[in-house]
Amino acid sequence: MADFFEFEADFIDSLRCIPMLVRCKLDTCGIKLKLSDWSHMTQFEREALVELPCSTETEIQAYREHLQRLILQRTGKPAAELPIEPHPAWMDATTLPASLQEKTRELGVTLTPQQWATLTPLQRFALIKLSRPGHENENFPKAMAEFELGGAELGE
Repeated sequence: MADFFEFEADFIDSLRCIPMLVRCKLDTCGIKLKLSDWSHMTQFEREALVELPCSTETEIQAYREHLQRLILQRTGKPAAELPIEPHPAWMDATTLPASLQEKTRELGVTLTPQQWATLTPLQRFALIKLSRPGHENENFPKAMAEFELGGAELGE
C-alpha cells in the first residue's frame, strides 16, 4: 500500500481528494488534473493512479499515457498538460526554496537546510505544494508538525 500523510487522513479512505503522492506523479509526468476530473474516476482507477509507478522515464511516459486515456475516457476532453520541471525543487535536498522559507517565517518557525535535507522527496514536495498561496494552507502547519519541523506550536 502507498504511503499517505497523516494530514490527508480525512479523505484517504475514499480518495475523494487527490493525495500528495498522486500530485507528485502529476507534476512528474506533466499532467494537470482537476479535482472534478479526479471525481469522475472510479475508486479502482484512483487507487491504480496511487499505486502505478512513476519514477523512471519509461514509467513516467506510461503513467502519462494511461492518465491521458483515462481522463479522455471519463470527461471526453484531454487533460491539460504542464511543463515538466527538469530539476524539481523537491528533488534537491541541498536548496531550501525561497517560497518555503517565506511561508515558515509567516508562521514564526524556522526550517533549516539540515532539516530540509533529512526529508524525503515526497515530504519536500508536500511542503512546497502546501506553502503556495491559496493552496490548502491549513494543512501546511499539520505537515510541518507531522514531519517534526518547527516545534509543537504547529500542531492542532
